[in-house]
Formats: sequence, structure tokens, C-alpha cells
Amino acid sequence: MTLAKAHIKRMIVGLGVSGQATARYCQRMGWAFDLCDSRDALPAVDSLKAQFPKANIRLGALDGELLADYHQIIVSPGVALSEPALQQALSEQVEVIGDVELFARHNHTPVIAITGSNGKSTVTTLVRDILVDAGMSAVMGGNIGVPVLDLLDGPQPDVYVLELSSFQLETTSSLKARVATILNLSEDHLDRYQGMADYGLAKQRIFIGCELAVVNRDDDGSSPHDEIAEEAGFTLNAPAGDDFGLQPGERDGITGDWVVRAGMKLVHSSELKIRGRHNLANVMAALALVETVGVSPAQARTTLCRFAGLAHRCEWVGEHNGVAFINDSKGTNVGSTLAAIQGLAGQSRAGEAGSLWLLAGGDGKGQDFQPLTSACKTGIAGVCCFGKDGGSLATALAATCPTYHFPDLFEAFTFAARNASAGDIVLLSPACASLDQFPNYLERGRRFCELVGRLVDV
Repeated sequence: MTLAKAHIKRMIVGLGVSGQATARYCQRMGWAFDLCDSRDALPAVDSLKAQFPKANIRLGALDGELLADYHQIIVSPGVALSEPALQQALSEQVEVIGDVELFARHNHTPVIAITGSNGKSTVTTLVRDILVDAGMSAVMGGNIGVPVLDLLDGPQPDVYVLELSSFQLETTSSLKARVATILNLSEDHLDRYQGMADYGLAKQRIFIGCELAVVNRDDDGSSPHDEIAEEAGFTLNAPAGDDFGLQPGERDGITGDWVVRAGMKLVHSSELKIRGRHNLANVMAALALVETVGVSPAQARTTLCRFAGLAHRCEWVGEHNGVAFINDSKGTNVGSTLAAIQGLAGQSRAGEAGSLWLLAGGDGKGQDFQPLTSACKTGIAGVCCFGKDGGSLATALAATCPTYHFPDLFEAFTFAARNASAGDIVLLSPACASLDQFPNYLERGRRFCELVGRLVDV
């Protein structure tokens, strides 16, 4: 694009959190822009008009001819590139980018970039906490916390730690991260993508121009398709070379796993507040990522042992009559729920063998539920299915473990709570999106926590 930036006609498509952050950034830069959203009405439209008085605001179905009249479209991640109006604009050589790409073009600070089907919020937060505890100024944002363009409005830190979704990466080509990782890859958002290959290609964009890749050796989808200058790795098995890995062993008489590297024991699973082997993978990914900016495993150890995890992500909610209740409402896809089951099945708070009651269901987003069958063969007392695709989930698991179908979370929870015995775990890990019955996964998780708090009334 050869036009001076001040003369580029820009349209911001999508007026959610990232779209509004993009508008604020363009206004700070003194650029002219217009705004549009496919919704027919926006509660905040009067506020937007007041904030951005020079921008034309258009609501309703996107107009391809209108969009094709702009030089640059900055599209929010929630708007798919397959949208016909965007395709028309692309066919007429309009540049279509996202807020992360705009950030990348104007950022001069090292970036740690994190994506994956599961665990990315946990790893992003843990990395930020480790860096801050080590004395670095580290700022977190992207798909978690602050939109990336709002980050550029504050003091420049030593490093940005960005969680990035596949939707954000679709329109990103200039990130050039200091280090990037795809933590894992499992079925998700297949209502937006043509299949796993298409979904994986979106994730792969995180590696474009990066200096170092951190690779999950247990997941082929984590490996860069193109050659990267440097590579570090982690595995839930015995590691090779300089990779991080696990070694079974005791600490103070407690059986578990040591996180090891090059024969050195770094931290034992019993020292961590976050539980499950999937969280050991998250710990190792974090260690590999922070090392690229000069923080050693020894420096990170205190933070690792203090980190209690995130709300709605395998979060211990409480206990009633010896039954533990775990909120993993963020488990919105099959891969995330698999990780939660594998991390918790057969455990109880006291370490004896216990049974797991799984609450799952919602909007399945076109996923195949069959991968859950292998994880549900042992240690599962029952799967209480609910929501839009609860019936499909119950059918998929019926030959593997006891399944029960309910219309909503309340009835599923009530059944599990009444039938669980001391030593059991009731786990909300839906493997589905929440929008069929809740505004978002946060509200679904809050509802679960409410129900746990009212167990005396169940």
C-alpha cells in the first residue's frame, strides 16, 4: 500500500472489545476510519458516536460493495474471513487485517506468543507471573485481558506475553515473535473451519517470522510446518536432549512426577497447586518460554509452586460430604475435557481411588465426541449430559460408561451431587461451548459454583 497512512480509507468491521480497541488506536494515531457491525442494533451505539464523532457507523448485514471502497479493513476476530462481503473486498485487492497484525506492525518490544486448543490462558498467565517475579516488566494481553492495541497505549515493558486464538491468527502475518508455541491441537471451532487441517493452518501462523518455537513433542500439531531457527520442547514422557519432561518419583514420601531437564529435577507434582498431567505440560511449556528471555527454571520455581491456576479452569470450588467439586467451564472442546479427565480421573482429595462424575454438554460446534470414549472407560461413575448437544454426547459415550441425559446444568448437577459418594469428584468440563444456555463460559462456571454453594438445599 503506497498511500500515506493519513490518506488510507479504513473500515473497522466488528464493534466488540477488539473492534473498539482498534478504533481507539486509530484515533490516537490521527487516522480517519469508519465503523460497521453486522448486528442491526448495538446498545452502545450512542457511546460509540460520542467517542468517535468523525467516524461513520453502519449497522446491519455487511455490504461487499461498500467494503470494497476502502483501502484497508481491520476485521474483528469474531468475523470469519469467509464472510461473503469480506471475500468480495479481498477479490478487489482490499487489504484485510486484524488488530494483532496492526499491533505487530507498530510494536518494537519482544513478544512471547502462545496459542493452542487448550491451556493457553493458564500458560500465558503463568509466564507473565514468572517474568514479573523475576524482576522483568511483562504485560499480558490479546485473547486474555487487555486487547493488543490498548497495550501500545501504556509504558513499554520488557516483553509482551500474548495469548492468541486461531481467529486472531487468521489475519496476522507480521508478528515475528521472540518465541512462539502451539501448546496442543485438538478439535475446536469446526463450525468455522473446513476441518482440522484448516484449523491447524490458522494456528501455524503464530510461527511466521518467530525466532524460536516451543514444541509439544507429544502432539504433532504443535510442530512448525516451516523450519524455525531454534526449537525447544517438552513431553509428558522421559525427555530427550535438552527438552523438559517427566520422571516418576517420590518427594517426601508422596508419589508423583518430577519435572526434569538434562537429568536435573526441577519441581515435583506434589509441590504444585495446579493438578493433573495436563497442567504439568503447561508448567513445562512455561519454563521453556521464559528461558528464551533469560529466566531460568530455578528462578521460576517459587512462582510455579505458588500459582493456583485460573478461575473456570480445573478450579477447585469446594467439598460436600467428602465429594470434591471442580469447575472447568473453560473446557469448551473435546481436547480440553480429555485433559481434565485424564488429570483427575481416579483421584480424590486424599489420594485414594475415587470415581469421577462428569458434567458435559452444550453447543458441540460440530465436534466428534468419540475421542472421549477412551478416557471414560475407567474411573468414571457417570457422565451427566445436558444442553443442545447433550443427547449426541450421551449417545457417543453410552457403550463406554453410564450416561444420563438432562435438559440443563441444574438437573445434571443435582443428579451427580445426590449420587456421588465420599472420595468422588464432580467435574464440570463441558467439552462444548455455552451459548445454547448461557451468555458465555464464565456465566456457566459461576452457575456451577452457585450450585455447589447451595448444596445444603439440594
